[in-house]
Amino acid sequence: MLDISLAGLIGAIAGTFVAGVNYHLFIGVLERSMRERAQTQTAEERDTMEVRLSLMRRFVLTVDLFVFAALGYWIGKTLWD
Repeated sequence: MLDISLAGLIGAIAGTFVAGVNYHLFIGVLERSMRERAQTQTAEERDTMEVRLSLMRRFVLTVDLFVFAALGYWIGKTLWD
């Protein structure tokens, strides 16, 4: 049976919030550095760069959400359970 604690759930919600803040702060810097590094000239290169940036944004958000939600759950369960 799956045992989910209230403290862990609250910690996971807090971790999700922290992941959103981290994503917002981190993604701008990462995107700017990727744009500076890749000098695009043609429309095809710009399209390819936009696809890469979109994939990078999705990857960073997914990793942030999983890591911070899991970390928040663990901290909540450890400290308040």
